[in-house]
Amino acid sequence: MYMRKYLILSFLFLLPFSSIAQENNYFLMLKNKKVNVRYGPSFEYPIKYVYRKIELPLKIIDKKENFRRVIDHKKNSGWIHISQLRNSRSIITKSKKILFRKPTKYSKPLAKLGEGRLLKVIKCEEKWCNIKTGDYSGWIVKDDKIWGIVN
Repeated sequence: MYMRKYLILSFLFLLPFSSIAQENNYFLMLKNKKVNVRYGPSFEYPIKYVYRKIELPLKIIDKKENFRRVIDHKKNSGWIHISQLRNSRSIITKSKKILFRKPTKYSKPLAKLGEGRLLKVIKCEEKWCNIKTGDYSGWIVKDDKIWGIVN
């Protein structure tokens, strides 16, 4: 009888930690052109810095009520109200990338993309992402040299 209660209590205690680990592995992007990042999860905390790039992808590393703790591609972190975020459909290059016409390395290269370039994602497949940036659209390799997609 005691063993059964112990197992149930153990399960109930560990359940929230397993869900936290799964929730923290996703990206959102900025909804507005100007977004305040705070030191803590409340409007009472002072502003740490301001993002001025709409659709910038951010990784969610924690949450508390209506605030999300985020980290960007440069390892800056802080708290943002959930109303300033939406589902991510963008990525940032972490190094130089080549944009191809089709999802194969044997396809025609269209452009060289520099480090830190914001790309709008049309769709992603297993190893490739179809993107749009400026006047270009094409495919890039989905690897650890892009920020904004969970592999």
